[in-house]
Amino acid sequence: MNGRDLVRSMKTVGSAGAAQGLLTVRAAWRRRRTDAAGLPARGAERARTPGPVLSMEPAPGGGVVRFTRSELRITVTAGGAVFWGWDGAGPGPSYALADAAPEPDPRALLEPDKDGAWRVVSERMTVVVSRHGAVEVLTPGGVSLRRDMPPRWWEPAGGGAGRWRQRSEVAADARFFGLGGRASGPRLRDGTYRLWNTDPGHAFGPNDDPLYLTMPVQMVVADAATHLVFHDNSWDGSVILREGEEGAGSGHDRAGASELRMDGGPLRCWVMVGTPARVLQTWASLTGAAALPPAWALGHHHARWGFGSEQEVRRIVGGYHEHGLPLDAVHLDIDHFDAHRVFTVDRDRFAKLPVLAEELRRDGVRLVSVVDPAVGAEPGNAVYDSGNAEDAFVRTSAGEVVRGVARRGEVVHPDFTRARTRRWWGGLYEERLSQGFAGFWHGMNEPVSLTAFGESTLPRSARHDLEGFGGDHREAHNVYALTMARAAYEGLCELAPQERPFLFSRSGWAGMQRYGGAWSGNVATGWPGVRASLSLVMGLGLCGVPYSGPDVGGFDGSPSPELYLRWFQLGAYLPLFRTHASLRAGRREPWEFGAEVLEHARVALVERRRLLPYFMTLAHLARRTGAPYVRPLWWGAPEDRALRDCEDAFLLGDCLLVAPVLDPGTDRRAVQLPRGRWYDVLTEEAYDGPGRVVVDAPLSRIPVLVRAGAVLPVRGDDGSVELEVWAPAPGRTGGGLVVTDSGNGWEEPEIERYVTRRQGKRVVVERDGDDGPDEPSVPVRVRGLET
Repeated sequence: MNGRDLVRSMKTVGSAGAAQGLLTVRAAWRRRRTDAAGLPARGAERARTPGPVLSMEPAPGGGVVRFTRSELRITVTAGGAVFWGWDGAGPGPSYALADAAPEPDPRALLEPDKDGAWRVVSERMTVVVSRHGAVEVLTPGGVSLRRDMPPRWWEPAGGGAGRWRQRSEVAADARFFGLGGRASGPRLRDGTYRLWNTDPGHAFGPNDDPLYLTMPVQMVVADAATHLVFHDNSWDGSVILREGEEGAGSGHDRAGASELRMDGGPLRCWVMVGTPARVLQTWASLTGAAALPPAWALGHHHARWGFGSEQEVRRIVGGYHEHGLPLDAVHLDIDHFDAHRVFTVDRDRFAKLPVLAEELRRDGVRLVSVVDPAVGAEPGNAVYDSGNAEDAFVRTSAGEVVRGVARRGEVVHPDFTRARTRRWWGGLYEERLSQGFAGFWHGMNEPVSLTAFGESTLPRSARHDLEGFGGDHREAHNVYALTMARAAYEGLCELAPQERPFLFSRSGWAGMQRYGGAWSGNVATGWPGVRASLSLVMGLGLCGVPYSGPDVGGFDGSPSPELYLRWFQLGAYLPLFRTHASLRAGRREPWEFGAEVLEHARVALVERRRLLPYFMTLAHLARRTGAPYVRPLWWGAPEDRALRDCEDAFLLGDCLLVAPVLDPGTDRRAVQLPRGRWYDVLTEEAYDGPGRVVVDAPLSRIPVLVRAGAVLPVRGDDGSVELEVWAPAPGRTGGGLVVTDSGNGWEEPEIERYVTRRQGKRVVVERDGDDGPDEPSVPVRVRGLET
């Protein structure tokens, strides 16, 4: 027995309440015993590298290069991505990919290179495999973007899954982004980043890592090109990053470095090269199009753990209406459940929930329900009983159902990696729909199982179906939330086929955008939390998850009026705009912070509502192209190093540049501008980039600039769509894309393309029609002409 764990056990019993504390202590020791019996003993290991090359066998799109102690399969797909896998690993099976086997590009050939190496040439890159197993990715012009050194495996002497390490070098000027939701980004500095979805157990800040949603997805941005690399492996691991340095030491460049260490699983990866837009479009073609949120989900959401009753929900909604504040959704947390049991309702406090939902819907407000995966392990609990009948719950290697602990006692967890379990779980959402809920947010799905010490998740030896292939929680943990989201999405599509589902999740993995979005989790209340919010949204967007947002105001504590307002103003320009707080936190309603904050929050809410057609356009473009709503400033000019290092502002689509206030006491701030002319959306003052300007940031607003020539679809006073066109700079043209969709169904509206040009003191706006330029289909308002 470990003495420190015994001390933790005694402290937990004393601090968490005797009953709950004792449960978590028992769970921790039970988890330890389960893994001791179910995991292979760690013994002697054999180190292995590929060794010298022996031969090559061609195949469509590439081929197989054989070494003395391994083999490398390499394939160029028709979509432009390159796959390679060691030890015979192929693209499938994969939870990340939308299709198991993307079509190879028949034009790509594996051919001999110098010094005994082999190479495959594609339209977007050249991949060279050295005679000892190094793999180098080059641009079509021959500039090296990435060089993976020969991998090293450590295999148990008795057989079984072995750990491995892959070291890579990138250009000295390269910057790293991605790896899922990271609070310390969006640019990832030197350090170690763990790949294991984790509930930190407290409200987090920029120094907390890992968090709820990790992905082995890196976007690497350098002067020569941008590339994305995805290691398709869901096991526990870590990425060690070190940025390069130009002219380091003796005047020679020091390359940047990335080292991936995994506890097991296949060594296989995908690489795609091009502009950021091209890279993410290729990534989306591999992992699937992003789910399209219903139109109402792009408005303002208000949530709280602790509404407590129907009367309190009505009071909050009435407050929004009384103060003239737009509101589109209210979220109910676990306190509306009966004794915290999922898919139930507390009939005492929410006696007529469907009636409440219908009242709110008539006022344009939807109800959204939390759904946690843990099921109370109590006979008589309908979900528990039906799950037992379906053999739906995760079991130990000895065949016993794994019992964990949640807030209100012992629980069991469904095995979402089994198709039959997903169908059962998806059908349970019928109860939620019957209560009037229109959307769902998934929490505690890392998954969390409370323990007094050690990891608060399922035993690593717990068995999972893994689509019939079988395995344990070491492999299933990171895809647990992804498969839960799939179960819900597919179930909702069957239960309500006329409406597109709305769901978002605290945890997830690569490919989760197919089923919905994400939210930050429990971000700490404080100015660092505002920065972390922006980091998480931007990082997830660069990993292919375009719809996400934070808990505006922070999850815990009581924000100052200034902090709340600045966070609120930022949230108004993020895809998921939601205030939320914990049971013990201060209020989050705008009128609770005084008359001045209320008025400024109203301005932000009204502007969000005005921009809803633009957000809807961005949602459709994200689905069709993979481009996130929120983009780094370097999105259109990744070679601009000043933009690459800018982390305190972002582009919202192609048209808007948002410069949030991230520090207290700020009334002016510097903004790094991309190339071109930009207008202040309020004053219409013009600024020319590239360069750095200082702009006003009074408490009433954050700086928002619009690109000259932009075509911005907005909501008019009568609720219809209008075009707000910003005058191109003299001698320049502009344009934009517009997708008009105010519904919640599955129609795919056409993309309207507009072109703008300046003619003297007027601006000409034309729509691309089937027979040439045509008149705009909606009213147009021109701004910026007087500048």
